[in-house]
Amino acid sequence: MDTMIGVIGGSGLYEIEGLADADWVTLETPFGDPSDQILTGTLDGVKMAFLPRHGRGHVHSPTTVPYRANIHALKSLGVTDIISVSACGSFREEMAPGDFVIVDQFIDRTVSREKSFFGSGLVAHVSVAHPVCMRLAAACQAAAEASGVSVHMGGTYLAMEGPQFSSLAESKLYREVWGCDVIGMTNMPEAKLAREAEIDYASVAMITDYDSWHPHHGEVDIADIIATLGANSDNARALIARLPKLLGTTRDTCPHGCDRALDFAVMTAPEKRDPDMVAKLSTIAGRVL
Repeated sequence: MDTMIGVIGGSGLYEIEGLADADWVTLETPFGDPSDQILTGTLDGVKMAFLPRHGRGHVHSPTTVPYRANIHALKSLGVTDIISVSACGSFREEMAPGDFVIVDQFIDRTVSREKSFFGSGLVAHVSVAHPVCMRLAAACQAAAEASGVSVHMGGTYLAMEGPQFSSLAESKLYREVWGCDVIGMTNMPEAKLAREAEIDYASVAMITDYDSWHPHHGEVDIADIIATLGANSDNARALIARLPKLLGTTRDTCPHGCDRALDFAVMTAPEKRDPDMVAKLSTIAGRVL
């Protein structure tokens, strides 16, 4: 299978030197329009697709990002591996602003988002016990280290609804009681949908602040976040630029089964499946339907 790397993140991440045959493409999906056009191209012989999660100009809030349309659009392009890059707050002193954390677990506290491609007439249950592909996570770690970024392997990401930041009480709860490491607003349901679409998924959390728990940093300061984001974006571009050589032009079946997540997931009997749902999910689940 040919490798195609999909990158979901901020618009500034896509100014990658050496991206050949760059073209912004417009896609429609059965789940509405994606956040924006998708930039496609080739880097070091590997096909790439870049999707601005919030749209160019930041027009979507974390709640209104069309997550299902975004994942469907990447799947329809042939994306095999998704790298999610997002700004996050830190609950750990050692995970300082400017550091990257390769996330390996999530706690989903979002409440206002469609979280599955499946539903009435075509029911499926996939496992997200291990929501991140560790093969892909290891490649992100290696790329970060080669870029000179201070990177931490492993961490639990608390996905909050937003758009407001945490109260002090919430921040202490997530850090001290739940044991979370970073907090953000966008990786859920993105990771769950990638698993349903049988696309390998890895999450790179770019630390911008200490949320509100830190006694010497106080509440989140937007000006500080914006300043840190600039440096983080440069490092993220360097990380992404190294991934094609690490992942290669072709790939074998995922050793962790991420690309076979639907093997035993569909529960609705074939004769009871809604034909409209089957048609709607032909791109996502056609392999098993």
